[in-house]
Order: sequence, then structure tokens, then C-alpha cells
Amino acid sequence: MSSKIRILLAEDHETVREGLKMIIDTQSDMETVGVAGNGEMAVALAQQLKPDIVVMDISMPGLNGSRATKRIIKSHPKVGIVALTRHKESGYVHELLRAGAAGYVLKQSAPEEFLRAIRAVKEGKSYLDPAVTAGVLKDFTGRQLAHAKNLVDLTEREAEVLRLIAAGYSNKEIAGQLQVSVKTVEAHKANSMKKLNFSSRTEIVNYALLRGWLGTN
Repeated sequence: MSSKIRILLAEDHETVREGLKMIIDTQSDMETVGVAGNGEMAVALAQQLKPDIVVMDISMPGLNGSRATKRIIKSHPKVGIVALTRHKESGYVHELLRAGAAGYVLKQSAPEEFLRAIRAVKEGKSYLDPAVTAGVLKDFTGRQLAHAKNLVDLTEREAEVLRLIAAGYSNKEIAGQLQVSVKTVEAHKANSMKKLNFSSRTEIVNYALLRGWLGTN
């Protein structure tokens, strides 16, 4: 039986996927056992191949990385998920950790970070790319990273406001729908953006897509 770390790659960009596969397959302790170009395929291959690690791109067509991670963990709880993304905002980190990922690495980081994450997760540890650590460190004060998925989520109203913002409604329109004042809407928006470390509406829209709030994934 192979002692190598068996890895499934889920990445929709072929060039990136082939580059990652080459990095993995040149390691003496790793091997790529399958590749997936979307979330649905990743879930199916994880069931079929039962890899040790799934390297999961967050932004994929159809089923996104967060939802694919949840499905894989539900059916194959022993697999380690290493999230791979260009997003360094803490909101994305929190969401993937809640979904069940144990590692989080940026695509723009050196290959060594990617390999460290795979090895750490295979050993049952959690791994955060150093480039995102500073942004989320305050959320983990006095806690083990392994407990990160238990972080307090947005309140129901904060999430509702963000959903509506992502759907394109103005603060005034949201206030009318929720029967609250515009000031209250602004307060919920500010609180949720502070929790998620977001600074723009684009980040809110991307996050809403990640959570499946807009119904496109």
C-alpha cells in the first residue's frame, strides 16, 4: 500500500491545475490521484477515490468550493480539505473553516506554503497561510485554530442585510423591506463588514455567492 499522501485536485482553471499537479507529483511523499474541474466532479471523485487530501479551489462554476467541501466532509469525514484561493479577507477564511476545511492557502503564495498546508492537514493539524493570519488573528485569540469553525457567525439580521445588498438593493429599499430605519440598515451593514473584514460591495457579492445566497451555485 502506498505511503504517499493521496491528493485530489479541484480547480477549474486547467493551467493552474496542471501547475499544481506538477508541484505535487515532484514531491517524494505525495501523488495526485485525481483532478476535478468543478465542485460536482470533486464530490463524485472524493467518493470514488477516497483521497487523503482534497485541494479545493473556492471559486468554481456550478457547485462552489464551500458547498463542495460541506458535501465531501459529510460523506467522507476523514478527508482533509485544503482551500486554495486568491481571497485573503478573513470572511472567506471563516466560511471555509466552518464548511470543514482544515487548511487555507493563497494562490499567490509560494509553492512551499501550499505543500506545508498539505503535510500539516495530513497530520491532523490546521494550517493558515501566513499572508492571511494577521487579518484573522484577533478572532482566534485564546483559541486553538482547530476550533475556528465554532466562531460566532453573523446575526440573522446582519446576514439578511448582506443578502439584500448583494442582490442589488439600496439601503433605503432594504429599510423598506425589513421595516426598519436606514440608520439601522447601515449599522447592520457596518457591523457585518467589520466582522468579515470587508471594505467593498464587491466583497459582499463574492461572499454571498460563496454562501449560496444568490442562488447561482
